[in-house]
Amino acid sequence: MRAAVLEQPNQPLRIVNDYPEPEPAAGHVLLKVRACGVCRTDLHITEGELPPQRQRLIPGHQIVGELPDGKRVGVSWVGGVDGSCWYCRRGMENLCDHSTFTGYDVNGGYAEYASAREDFVFPLPAALDDMQAAPLLCAGIIGFRSMRVAGVQRGERVGLFGFGSSAHLAISVLQHWDCEVYVSTRGESHRNLARSLGATWVGTEQETPPKQLDRAITFAPSGDVVVAALSSLRKGGVVAINAIHLDRIPQFDYDRLLWGERQLRSVANMTRDDARDFLNIAAEIGLRPKVAVFPLEKANEALAAIKQDAIDGAAVIVP
Repeated sequence: MRAAVLEQPNQPLRIVNDYPEPEPAAGHVLLKVRACGVCRTDLHITEGELPPQRQRLIPGHQIVGELPDGKRVGVSWVGGVDGSCWYCRRGMENLCDHSTFTGYDVNGGYAEYASAREDFVFPLPAALDDMQAAPLLCAGIIGFRSMRVAGVQRGERVGLFGFGSSAHLAISVLQHWDCEVYVSTRGESHRNLARSLGATWVGTEQETPPKQLDRAITFAPSGDVVVAALSSLRKGGVVAINAIHLDRIPQFDYDRLLWGERQLRSVANMTRDDARDFLNIAAEIGLRPKVAVFPLEKANEALAAIKQDAIDGAAVIVP
């Protein structure tokens, strides 16, 4: 099969025309890949910010796949858990000590075929075509989990700091919950997108929202953005950090920014319940991501576009 292969971190992916087609193990299924979303986590993997887990890796973990019987399913970042550790037994499988991650521990969807655990694939709403469904499978699900971690309640003021593929999906869910959405982001095109999607307020990364926020979610892998979000909160508010990798946390004034029972919480992975609940909401509200499509041969260009914030919305690779 054709695949885009990471042979060494921080090197371009190589397009291989004769990569061995996967042979699914027991409890796994073979998927014909119809589309695969491009995630910022893919950048952290390909650039070596996350330590390599295997040689000759096929990245990609937002997979829209077709089963042998023709049914469409989705695959996300968490590709499996042990089901028996302390976290799994308490409904926190996203924190499992022995998780398997798609496109990191096992090969992902930058290819014509992929293998996935049968109990970690999700039926996809018929109303969503392949291009629309792919970005939902990580960017959408993890944004939804971030709202849960932040404790968002209907009608609250919520800040989104950074406005890429995940945030532009989150805003529709927040509006469905009657929340006021305040967006702080770099890049005029991202600000224009936020305005077009009906954000209550839109500003640059240096600007502070005009009202104190109940909740804030950060989407950029920057500690400076975390401090900016924290400075916008009311007492008792929560910042959820939606980043698998953060460059640093700068020093900040505890008395001014964190005191008053403000909270900083990290968002780690997702659960299958998060995936199912979000996909149901996406179908209910008619969520339609803004997508830029790349052929498999241009996988490196898709990754570069994400790194450079060169596209609004999400990037999707079609093999």
